[in-house]
Amino acid sequence: MSEIIFHHYWTSPFSEKVRNIFGMKGISWRSVEQPTIMPKPHLIPLTGGYRKIPVMQIGADIYCDSQLILREVERRFPGPKGEANGISAPLGFWADRAWFPAGIPLIFSVVGDTIGEAFKKDREAMSGAPFDTDRMKQAVPLMREQFRAHTGFVEEQLAAHGDFLTGKPTVLDAQAYMNIWFLTSFVPQVAEPLLKEFTRVNAWAARMKAIGYGKHEKMAREEALAVAKGATSTTREQADPNEPNGLKPGQKVNVMPDDYGKDPIAGVLVASSLHEVAIRREHPEVGEVVVHFPRAGFWVLPA
Repeated sequence: MSEIIFHHYWTSPFSEKVRNIFGMKGISWRSVEQPTIMPKPHLIPLTGGYRKIPVMQIGADIYCDSQLILREVERRFPGPKGEANGISAPLGFWADRAWFPAGIPLIFSVVGDTIGEAFKKDREAMSGAPFDTDRMKQAVPLMREQFRAHTGFVEEQLAAHGDFLTGKPTVLDAQAYMNIWFLTSFVPQVAEPLLKEFTRVNAWAARMKAIGYGKHEKMAREEALAVAKGATSTTREQADPNEPNGLKPGQKVNVMPDDYGKDPIAGVLVASSLHEVAIRREHPEVGEVVVHFPRAGFWVLPA
């Protein structure tokens, strides 16, 4: 099997959850650090326009979104530690789309005024909304309540199961921990008073941090592109017999996230299933690649 090439940046909470799984499973991987904002000239040739982080590359197969990356890692490196199960994906949606937004005002109300205009414009373009630090500051009391409530869910689960959310470290822990990691890493002065009542969560967070990230080595962005160009996708053509919209291999489609960063990625459908869609693309810098997306949280539209 080709090595795992992980495109990320170290301050990304969505990348943190995947790095945790690499650590749980003791996986070796290559680290390709991408810019935090556009342009991303060494990522877009691989993804066809998908700009979010993280992205996992295995040869000429490109996996987008942490949800799908975790599923693919589990397929290639099944259990016992870090194992995924059917409920881990919807709980990831809770961590990503309910809990994570509560932390954004708590963090950027503090650091937002120190952030450059380029970052703000980039996030405005991606979200379609103004990067308004004054509004974030106004939202802090409400979001403090929300963040505390979500943390309370984790505290109760730990009380019932011990050191980890199900008794042993799994994807569920990584999904939840990213939010604690994000807050404590960037605004410890906010995190400490907010989290002090959650003794189990604090101890669990220390255990999660101690797991580490597995063995990783830095890889140049140009080298990752060269790997893709010299490889051939191992994805086989597959039609979903229960495909609800009649999509078939060979059809031209556009794929895009349904929340933000709605840049359509055009390609030819190679495979589709209940949880995944894969499209074939070509680019001079990488040759022919197959880009994989999750179905939940993404739209697949006929071109």
